[in-house]
Amino acid sequence: MLRRIFSYSGKYKKYLVFAALCITAESLFELLIPLIMADIVDIGVANSDKEYIFRQGGWMLVCAAAALLLGIGSAQFSAIAGQGLGANLREAEYARLQKFSFANVDHFQLSSLVTRMTSDVTNIQNSISSGMRPACRGPVMLVAATAVAFSINAKLALVFMVALPTLAVCLWLIITNVRPLYGKMQEAIDMVNRIIQENLTAVRVVKAYVRGNHEIGKFNKVNTNLQTQSEKAFKLATTNMAAMQFVMYGTIISILWFGGGMIRIGTMQVGELTGFLSYVLQILNSLMMISNIFLMLTRSLASGKRIIEIMDEEIDIKEDQAEEIEVQRGEIEFSHVYFKYREKAKEYVLSDINLHIRAGQTVGIVGQTGSAKTTLVQLIPRLYDVTEGKLLIDGKPVEKYPLRHLRDSVAMVLQKNTLFSGTLRENLLWGNKDASQEELEEACRIAGADEFIGRLERGYDTEMGQGGVNVSGGQKQRLCIARAILKKPKVLILDDSTSAVDTATEAQIRTMLQEKLPHMTKIIIAQRISSVRHADMIIVLDDGRIKGCGTHEELLENNRIYQEIYESQKEGADL
Repeated sequence: MLRRIFSYSGKYKKYLVFAALCITAESLFELLIPLIMADIVDIGVANSDKEYIFRQGGWMLVCAAAALLLGIGSAQFSAIAGQGLGANLREAEYARLQKFSFANVDHFQLSSLVTRMTSDVTNIQNSISSGMRPACRGPVMLVAATAVAFSINAKLALVFMVALPTLAVCLWLIITNVRPLYGKMQEAIDMVNRIIQENLTAVRVVKAYVRGNHEIGKFNKVNTNLQTQSEKAFKLATTNMAAMQFVMYGTIISILWFGGGMIRIGTMQVGELTGFLSYVLQILNSLMMISNIFLMLTRSLASGKRIIEIMDEEIDIKEDQAEEIEVQRGEIEFSHVYFKYREKAKEYVLSDINLHIRAGQTVGIVGQTGSAKTTLVQLIPRLYDVTEGKLLIDGKPVEKYPLRHLRDSVAMVLQKNTLFSGTLRENLLWGNKDASQEELEEACRIAGADEFIGRLERGYDTEMGQGGVNVSGGQKQRLCIARAILKKPKVLILDDSTSAVDTATEAQIRTMLQEKLPHMTKIIIAQRISSVRHADMIIVLDDGRIKGCGTHEELLENNRIYQEIYESQKEGADL
């Protein structure tokens, strides 16, 4: 997994190498200082040689200055490498998400995807930025300081043969138990983000139903869960420090005990013991660094696993059969099409769909709620792939079209209309970034949006706010239709996209679409019969099956489901 994560370093790999070299060199310079200090005590002080003391003191300053400069360089290189890796990981994750189909997105909660791109990546980049120094310095200092300690007094250095295994066992026990806790902690962050996202998205509903206290209760529950999981993980992680201090103080006491005995019998000098203790502290600090790195690495691996899950998610909509072709006319044919959202699902959402839509036709789709109307049209631009059967556009399977060309040729205005932060013009240009002002005005005229744009203070340069909060539902629908028209698609799908406009405006939009875009295939999903009664063909869906197909008059004469829908709406109008 570590190799996978570091493969995203890209051009920042060189900064990892620079940081490692600087840290290694810094450690070596610092290791020289206790040796020089031991010589000052045993030679300079013992012989009262001031010249020797000052000369060796000068070398100590040189080593300290070199270590300082190398330390500054390593910190900068580590920061660049960590932040660069984090940026590359986020970019790679985001690029991967853009390839996800609706089915792929359904495998993850949206809040979890946000956490994986923010908190999980931050854990990894912080591990690099703050962990490079102890990760490189610890082993270097440990090996070098241990070697020097043995060269000073091999018998006294044997104390480490007891200390090291003791610390290793403690560290292994801590890491084994803390690893799953870090995973649970990240999942708890997912839940907190989900509650926040839901509340902010539906803030108007929350306030309308006066459910603020209820939402506070929900948030407190997930927030307390996060607190509990974090406390468990960090409490266990902090026992590492207690184990380290136990080993450290035990080692120091043992060395002072045995070293004092050696000085008393004359087999060791005071300067040697002073220098030896300096290296002991270096060794113990190195062990502390290494143990902290293992804990940091354990948390990073938990986050890395979550990131790799996104990168390894198999894209179910592939282009391996695509050819360099484009939709020319917009003729659509469903041939014995079956569909279900999950392969293991027991029942099909759509069953045995046989339907032929000629190029330029206006087709209406009606049916009760839950009859799979939206699912049917989502198959056309391959937002989902058919489970069985064939879906042809212009006589060729949809799998033969490159996704970019296919979705450029099929404009779909979904049930949930979405506008993005920015100006009205910027939102419309999503349909065609190169559209002229005349094309913008023509699209808005067809969609009936020109009626209110002229009343806006800044016209097309009006700020929409996040999600288009400063326009009404009907205005938002008309802007989304205009945006779709700007694509100049071969197929235009309106999924209940005029439900928030009045019938007069809806009739005007329908007339303009027919007059201005006669060669465009238009598919209109609607709840109101009045929205589709003038269509060339109306399809009646019920429980994922086609139960009728014909004109308004034909269906009204011989289709029971259509008759019931018509009569219920007629009664509602009479009331």
